[in-house]
Formats: sequence, structure tokens, C-alpha cells
Amino acid sequence: MTETNTNTSFTLTILETSDLHGTILPIQYANNTPKEVGLAKVATLIHVERQLNPHTLLIDNGDLIQGTPLAYYHARVDHKSIDPMVLCLNELKYDAAVIGNHEFNYGLDVLGKAVSESNFPWLSANTICIKEETPYFGPPYVIKQFDGGPRVGILGITTPFIPNWENPKHIEGLAFDDAVETASKWVKHLREWEKVDVVVVSYHGGFERDIQNGEVSEPETGENQGYRICTEVPGIDVLLTGHQHRTIAGEMINGVVVVQPGTQGTFLAKVQLQLELRDQAWVVVQKQSELLPVEGVPADPRLMELVQDYEDKTQVWLDQPIGKLIGDMRVSDPMMIRLKSSSLIELIHQIQMEFGQTDISSTALFDNDAPGFSSNITMREVVANYIYPNTLKVIRVTGQDVLDALEHSAAYFAPYTGDGIRVSDAFLYPKPQHYNYDMWAGIDYEINISRAVGERVTKLEYKGKPIDLNGHYDVVMNNYRASGGGNYTMFQGKPVIRDIPTDVSELIVSYMMERGTVEAKVNPNWQVVYEK
Repeated sequence: MTETNTNTSFTLTILETSDLHGTILPIQYANNTPKEVGLAKVATLIHVERQLNPHTLLIDNGDLIQGTPLAYYHARVDHKSIDPMVLCLNELKYDAAVIGNHEFNYGLDVLGKAVSESNFPWLSANTICIKEETPYFGPPYVIKQFDGGPRVGILGITTPFIPNWENPKHIEGLAFDDAVETASKWVKHLREWEKVDVVVVSYHGGFERDIQNGEVSEPETGENQGYRICTEVPGIDVLLTGHQHRTIAGEMINGVVVVQPGTQGTFLAKVQLQLELRDQAWVVVQKQSELLPVEGVPADPRLMELVQDYEDKTQVWLDQPIGKLIGDMRVSDPMMIRLKSSSLIELIHQIQMEFGQTDISSTALFDNDAPGFSSNITMREVVANYIYPNTLKVIRVTGQDVLDALEHSAAYFAPYTGDGIRVSDAFLYPKPQHYNYDMWAGIDYEINISRAVGERVTKLEYKGKPIDLNGHYDVVMNNYRASGGGNYTMFQGKPVIRDIPTDVSELIVSYMMERGTVEAKVNPNWQVVYEK
């Protein structure tokens, strides 16, 4: 792999990207303005690090092929060419990639195409083919042998919480084993059978406990198990993490160096190990980690050139007009959208209820960068507002479930003390979760944020009468929420009355093109209040 090293010391550099979410170019697709993100900028840092130390491993930690209009266009509109993200990783000579939960969003055919086009292995030791009872993506680990240096094992693991979010058709025939149990099995194998000197676990998941004091930081659902992996599985030198979109470096848990590089290529994670040759075996004697920011870093011209054709086609597609708007649906203040009924959210509700054939709907403003709609609606605005490839489901819930869901959403707001309305830390850390605050149509409700969490819903009516907590109601929502995603556990296992398998963004386009013109309307059925 590298030229022979006859020294008794060795420096190994491990570089990690994670949660790139289809981000190659340093732009904001909503308006094409510059943005300090992207693999093209990260690539420049990678080249520098390889010049500093030729003994370098490069790993992507998952959530690679979904997340931008460029990625969506390739997956859904024009997928004849090689996947653009894979094209870039091939060019950069990645050593391995890990399957992330969003890899499944477009189905196994799209994912399988990306995997088959890769010049590097995709790893996920705990994604199991039920029929064969073996890892679905092939060998769960890869070994890199440096000439005159250490033997390094890289094990890939994916958060096993995927069935709680994903469309069942996209993961048919697959099972997802527990991450801790999987790590224990394969780390032992790497140490005892493969005789590796260094074990790197690349885990598309995050931490369920505070890294420094070990206190529980989120419900222990199994979605994130990084702390347990470090404390319960012996033999790990490095734990590369992701999924939570956190920026973590300079931290150790139980002697394991941990790192996480945020999202969309804002940082490149770097771990450096110092090894010494003792009794003919390489021993790690020092570990450190850091995050290298892309801010101010020029984009790599080679990667920009590679994806230019993809980008040109995407931009043409994004600027396609699909309809006219009478009125105002622009987002000037995302907090105001979440405080009372708005024409933008009302439109999404109307579309969901039409395709779901029901009169109750739940949705969210997914991101604070959502622009809303202008008078001339384009594909760009659709994908900028509805950023996830969700589908819709109609599920049958009780009135109590509706109340519980509203109380869960109401926890989005910090207690009101007279100094302004703020978002609760629980929805900001370890990563922003604006997409987990839902707004409803078809019911009338009021949330009082001066009250304690869990006691904030002060009004809840259906068709002018108090909702029957024991009654049953059909509600249309996205598939992520319908499966309990975002800790909406009250929705798990509910009867599915209707499944609409088309991406919501496509439903929005269909709705608008059929009508030609839509009008901004507001149904004032809900509001957030506080006591002065």
C-alpha cells in the first residue's frame, strides 16, 4: 500500500467524512448562493493531509447518496450515469464507506447501483440478509496492511433503528442487528483471528450518553449506541461516528478516541495514531483527533469538473416552472410559521389530505432554510421546502395518541418566562430537530408554552367538539413519523389505512401542475400562546 517502513515507529492518519447528504458543491440550492460546505472543499483538505502523511486511510461514515437536489435528480430523474457521490469517492480513492440509514431512502435498486459502481467496499456488519443470515453488503470489515507497518481492521456498523423510519419496501428481506452485539462479535474476530494491530470501528450512529460524564442524554432506544460500544466492547482503538450531525473531536471514552464531523461536508474529521514496534507487534501509544473546517478552503477543481454535467442538468430541472401562486407563501421568520397557522403549511396539509383521502393531517417545517413559495413556483422551491424523500401514510390513531403527539411537539418550545420564545435545548442538541415539531390540520388546538411540558395542550377539538380520547381518527403524515420517528412512539404499530408510495415532493408537483394556479389560504385552527 505504501513504501516499506523499517522504523520502529509509525504514524497513521485516519480521515472521515460523514452525513454528506449528497453535498458536493459549495452552494445553497434554494438560491444558488455560496455556502461553506461540500465534498469539493473537503477534497482539498484530503489532498493536503495525504501530502503530510502517506500512511492515510479515508472512510465515509454513511448518509452519502441522499440529501440535495443533485442527489435526488440522479436517483429519481436521470440515473443512467454513475452515482455522482460515488464518482467523487472513487476519484478520491476512498478506502471504505459505511451504509447510513438514508442510503435506503430511494430503495435497494438505487442503493445497489451505487454499491456496484464503487471502487471501494461498503460495510455494514449488522445489516443482515434474512434468507442467507449473512451481512447483506458482503464482508463486514476490510483490512489494510501497510508495508513495514501495522495491520489495520476497519469494521462498519449501521444504526439498527432503520425499520422504525424506512419504507418497509425499501428494506424488504433485511434485518438490522444490535450495534453493540455486532461490534463485540467482529472486534473480537479482528483481534483474535485476523491479528490486526489497530481496530477502527466506523459506526453510522451517535452517542446516547454525555461523552464526558456518561449521563443519559437521550432515550436509549438503540438508535445511538456509541457510548456503549466504547465502554462495553474491548479492543477498539478508534470509533468514527455520525448520524447525529454533531461536531466532536478531542474526546476519549474508555480509552477509545471518538470523532464526528458534522454534516454536509462542513468538516473533515482527522484521527492520528502513533504506534511503536514492540516484540514484533505494533502498539498504539498515542491517539488524538481534530476537525478540519472547510470554511475558506477552495473547492477542488477536479471534483467540480467531474460533476459539472450532473449539476447543469439539475439546475435546468430545478428552474422548471410548475405553477402560479396567488398570495404570499414565503418564509421570512421560521419561528412565526411554528406559532400559528400559515398558508405554506396549510398547502402541504391540503395536498396530504387530498392524496391521503382523510381530513386530518400532520406535517412540519423541516428546516429553517426553507424559503416557502414565490409567485412563480419552480421545482427548486419544492425540493428546497420538502427536503426529504418521504412518502405518505394514513394511520388510525386514538384521540389520546393525538393529544400525546401534540404534547410531544409542544416540548419544542423552552418554558416561556417573558424573555422571548425560544426553542428547547432538547430540539437543538445534540443536533437541530426542527423537523420533529409537527403542525396539524383538521383539528383545532392551542398550545400554552407558559405551562409545564406535558401539560401544554389547553384546547383540542375535532369538528367543534372536544376530541374523544378513546375514539379513532385517520391521520395522514409522512412515513418517518408514521413509524414513530422523532420519538413519536404513540404512532408505532398503528393500523395503516392507506399507503401512498410516491415521494411527497412529487405529489406537490402533481397537485400544482394539475391546478396551474394555487392560492395562499390560512385556516386559523391552531396557535401557540403564552401567559404575560
